Amino acid sequence: MVLDPSLIILAAGRATRYGGLKPLAPIGVHGEGVIDLIASDALAAGFNRIVVVVNPETGPDIEAHVRENWPEGVNVSFALQHQPLGTVHATLAAEGLLDTSVPFAISNADDLYGRDALEKLGEHLRERSTNCLIGFQLDRALVGDLPVSRGVCNVVNGHLTDIVERRQVYAWEGGFASDDGLSPVLLESDTTVSMNLWGFQPAIWPLLHHALESHDFDDEPEVALSTFVGRILHHYPMRFDVLATSSRCVGVTHADDLPLVQMDVRLQVELGERPESAFSLI
Repeated sequence: MVLDPSLIILAAGRATRYGGLKPLAPIGVHGEGVIDLIASDALAAGFNRIVVVVNPETGPDIEAHVRENWPEGVNVSFALQHQPLGTVHATLAAEGLLDTSVPFAISNADDLYGRDALEKLGEHLRERSTNCLIGFQLDRALVGDLPVSRGVCNVVNGHLTDIVERRQVYAWEGGFASDDGLSPVLLESDTTVSMNLWGFQPAIWPLLHHALESHDFDDEPEVALSTFVGRILHHYPMRFDVLATSSRCVGVTHADDLPLVQMDVRLQVELGERPESAFSLI
């Protein structure tokens, strides 16, 4: 029996650089928020349940928006992340609302991944027994000129062998560079990067718990999914398939990104890559 996967949307971030509620940033043709288009794409790709992880301060506004704007038939619930301890902690906040025997996916709430990316992710989780990551080309995963963080992936024969979080990544002289002190400074346009769009098998749950319980929060205040995966790749015989996508990933990291993302979404509609209205094809 093939079970449809669930999606956890991580919407508990404080959005200090954006200065507002990034999940509700109006990027759609009719003013739909980022989270609306993510959910619409996921449902169209066969995900049958969505859990939105929120924080105590902004959670009520996000929940009210979802209740008002999403179709009544959508199977959605909300998990509360009480402390900002990172994306591993946020994922575990959703555990009690899921069937932990079923594969699940994780996404950010401020990145629009594209329909192709969600379709590939859903198909993999229904038909394969491995974990996976949607891999984006770096030149299709940046918006605007301000620096951002990206998980740079090492991929061998379609499998993830390492992932390194690179900070202060920006476009530079026809290519890309990073000012985080790591090497290489210059990054190729076709570098595969993670945008936190993961697919996990149920066997990952105990490892997530162990990562949180063994973490030294005095040394590092958060446990990131990219760091977690990077560590387990070297300690467990667990495979992560990297799924290439034709989608462009656009997000609203900074306030200046909003008009750029709005234009990108309109272009997607004009090219027939997504419907004009959210939830119109579910």
